Amino acid sequence: MIIPQRHILCYIWGDIMIDERIKSLRESKGISQNKLATMLNLSRSSVSAWEKGLNIPTANSLIELSEIFGVSVDCILNVKTEPNISVKGLDDEEVAILINIADRFRKNKGKS
Repeated sequence: MIIPQRHILCYIWGDIMIDERIKSLRESKGISQNKLATMLNLSRSSVSAWEKGLNIPTANSLIELSEIFGVSVDCILNVKTEPNISVKGLDDEEVAILINIADRFRKNKGKS
């Protein structure tokens, strides 16, 4: 299974709550609470409240966080989604080859 790069951290973290996820994403980018708050045009106490589980980000803040951290909003919210592969820029023949490869992996998975 190929996992899109922006979803790799989501799969590694599993069932971490939103407050822990925001803190982990922030720390993994080397961003302080103060810096993140500035980037979002919010107070540091707002970011601190998210990370303590006392409050949750607004929809707009979630979108901005996803852009800053390079992950989907689903990842921040811990919504389970199926991994997908972008075929943008591939022609029909290349897409057919990818589908064929995926089908072969599925068939061979049960033959252990």
